[in-house]
Amino acid sequence: MSDWVLLGLIAVLVVLLLLTVFGFAVYSGLFTEVVVSAGSPPVGNITLAYKFRVGPYGESGQLFTDGCSISSKLYSIGVYYDNPHTVSPEKCRFAIGRILSEGDAKPSEEQIKRFQKYGFKIFSFPAPSHVVMATFPFTTPLSIHLAINRVHPALDTYIKERKLCAHPRIEIYKEDRIYFVCPLARQGDFYVPEMKELERKSRAAAAEAEDAQTDITGADTLSEASSISIEATTDSRDTSVATSILLPFPASRGREEADNRSEHSYSESGASGSSFEELDLEVTVDREGASGLLPDTGYGSNLEVTDKWTKEPIAAERGEE
Repeated sequence: MSDWVLLGLIAVLVVLLLLTVFGFAVYSGLFTEVVVSAGSPPVGNITLAYKFRVGPYGESGQLFTDGCSISSKLYSIGVYYDNPHTVSPEKCRFAIGRILSEGDAKPSEEQIKRFQKYGFKIFSFPAPSHVVMATFPFTTPLSIHLAINRVHPALDTYIKERKLCAHPRIEIYKEDRIYFVCPLARQGDFYVPEMKELERKSRAAAAEAEDAQTDITGADTLSEASSISIEATTDSRDTSVATSILLPFPASRGREEADNRSEHSYSESGASGSSFEELDLEVTVDREGASGLLPDTGYGSNLEVTDKWTKEPIAAERGEE
């Protein structure tokens, strides 16, 4: 009989423990509805003491602790610049600190010196005009983990569905609420100096890479054009020799007509920018005009290719003359 009593007591204790954990989770915001909206921000302009880091967002906890150890009465703030779902953890950038003053109030010199002594920097954010925002209860440490897993997905959905440009993600821990704020305008005003410098370097590196790619592409194009010019020059010289041997009319007349056709093609393709179809048409007309004079020796096909690419060869021929 005593064994059953002991088992009953253990079962009751387990049930009570589970109910306590469940009640703690509910109190922390387990079933709190996450409402995302756009409108006026819950805060105005602020001055903060912060530390900037590049790395996994999980390292932000130590920075929050550092700020709280200096002054436990101030509100905490976190600014997250990168989406951890698309940016590797080692490259995520964020700033964590404490709010020294809000609105028209100014921070005391004593506060500023105290935070600077421990490696914090001072910066000011203006009051955002319009934001995407949400709130979550801040009643226990568990509230932070629940908020991260519930609020951020809701913000992502809201912003994506409405195709908004809202960043960075700002978290403000104020009294018993966590405010999630995403500015819709003047986002650069919420970039701390370290973040601005990284962005500047990133843009400069991207511009240099683009210029290098342009130089490589230009060199390849020039090399390819030179190859075409050399090949066309060789074909033109071969054609000129073949014309002087095969044509039944005097060589001087054949060369003169060839020069007339070549010069015409050059002016059309170079000066007026006509298409290759127009050049083909001119070659066809010339070939029809001389069809009674040209013997069937396969030269006609060579002439067609040569006339299409006489832009460079004719200049070379005239130089030789």
